Amino acid sequence: MTSPTDQELIERWRHEPAPLLPLLHAFHDRDGYLSDEALRAVARGLKIPLAELFGDVTFYHHFERDPSRTNAPRVCTGPVCRYQGGPEILAALEKDGATPMPCAGRCDDPVPVLRGGHALAGTAADSLRAHLSPLPPPNPGSHEECVFSAIREPGRARLDGYRRTGGYEALTKAVTELQPADLIHLVTENGLAGRGGAGFPTGTKWQAVADAAAHPKTVVCNADEGEPGCFKDRAILCHDPHAVLEGMTLAAYATGATRGFVYLRYEYPEAFRVLQHAIHEAEQAGLLGGSILGTDFAFHVHLRRGAGAYICGEEGSLLNSLEGKHPFPRNRPPFPVTHGYENLPTVVNNVETLAAAVQLIRRGGKWYRNLGMNGHAGTKVISLSGDIRRPGNYEVPIGLPLKTLLYEWAGGPFEGREIQAVTMAGLSGGFLAADDLEVTLDEPGIRAKGSFLGAGGIMVFDSTRDMIAVAHEAMSFFAHESCGKCFPCRIGTQRLTERLAGEAGPTELSAWIDEVSDLGETMKAVSACGLGLAAPLITESLLKYFPERVAQHVQA
Repeated sequence: MTSPTDQELIERWRHEPAPLLPLLHAFHDRDGYLSDEALRAVARGLKIPLAELFGDVTFYHHFERDPSRTNAPRVCTGPVCRYQGGPEILAALEKDGATPMPCAGRCDDPVPVLRGGHALAGTAADSLRAHLSPLPPPNPGSHEECVFSAIREPGRARLDGYRRTGGYEALTKAVTELQPADLIHLVTENGLAGRGGAGFPTGTKWQAVADAAAHPKTVVCNADEGEPGCFKDRAILCHDPHAVLEGMTLAAYATGATRGFVYLRYEYPEAFRVLQHAIHEAEQAGLLGGSILGTDFAFHVHLRRGAGAYICGEEGSLLNSLEGKHPFPRNRPPFPVTHGYENLPTVVNNVETLAAAVQLIRRGGKWYRNLGMNGHAGTKVISLSGDIRRPGNYEVPIGLPLKTLLYEWAGGPFEGREIQAVTMAGLSGGFLAADDLEVTLDEPGIRAKGSFLGAGGIMVFDSTRDMIAVAHEAMSFFAHESCGKCFPCRIGTQRLTERLAGEAGPTELSAWIDEVSDLGETMKAVSACGLGLAAPLITESLLKYFPERVAQHVQA
């Protein structure tokens, strides 16, 4: 089969919504890299200045510019995989041009290796294999689930299997029996909050977009799950894609949106293929597109794949990336609910949030509220990994004690070891250790300890790990992924990385602590986005829980 020409690729995408990323991927898939000629063709076709396009392309990790590195493997060396064989696999594949990559969202099934548009995994270079994302383990606590309630049913990823297990009942009920305001009221009154990290009330966001005057309105599913230690969205996208599409369509009905985008992280190629098929199935069945379920409600969903940049998980950066702009965070206000995609009203919801909204609308508010513990409503999917016997995605009732999850559900640490610390919110919440492991899994409880639950990634580090080394790797990640827009984050993450590496800086303990603390406070006060707010929690919690190890490090 003849490969498409430059002009054929451009004609295929130039009139589509958000065309830049799919067009760049099309050239990259065809040639194995992005040549100068390809970039000039894209710049002409989309009328983008060549220098601006070059800056955008080189910002992303996975767009290759060197023709000699076509299909060169990328090996995860994230906080979990670096202890599970990642560096050894990287060394073994060095002959093939392998390079390291940050956490690729497969901490429950290490070590991921991306090659030629496919994801492989294994703990040695000679045992790498391709397979779909693991299903979440059954709930060990016998608590009723929300998002995972039917995910293990056979055939759930296909339309017939999804509908057989209650799929699209919420949408049918909404468009035939309810008004948009009824959906917003249901979501608002029963406390569904964002599950992607910020925890913003979902109903408030939907209401703001519904109230906005400008059109067209947009729903964006943030599936750019880049936080290290988080892999819950991958499980939902691979095994329950129609739940995400149904959730997006419900959000569109509630807000008056007519178009939607799934912004999917590059490192999930299998999820991309599953979603492509699910969108096609839903369109063919009249559940997406025009005249949904025979009504005058229309909603079109477009799948867009990122190219590897942690900062694109931040909603302003994501929207800029969709629009073909440099993916810097946006200054706020204005907020996306009034000035989002193309400066128009936009809902940005996380994968888990949308899947939870489906079950809330289908089963009702009382059912949803009763899922939590100690007065909390609903559930949260926790991605648990690291030095723990049974890693995986666990859907817990909000308010469950952390130690119940660690020791009863996941089996505790390996023989002869003790849990030394865990991270919260992936890396963004820093560490919890010592007596603070008695916390419950809810935002008020965890924030009282100086951290937050966020997206729900928890990485476990046992007594064999050097917490200075763990903190250094975490800060190196933030320094690598800082977009560079604001100097407090750009410089601060680099200086903190240097201090944790023992490079430069004060050699007297109190002066070292003062400098590191001052850097962190400055970053939190004036950084442009959440990365600059989160990174200092690594050093703050390190100082809080491991002062003796810090003293050894500084005085060595």
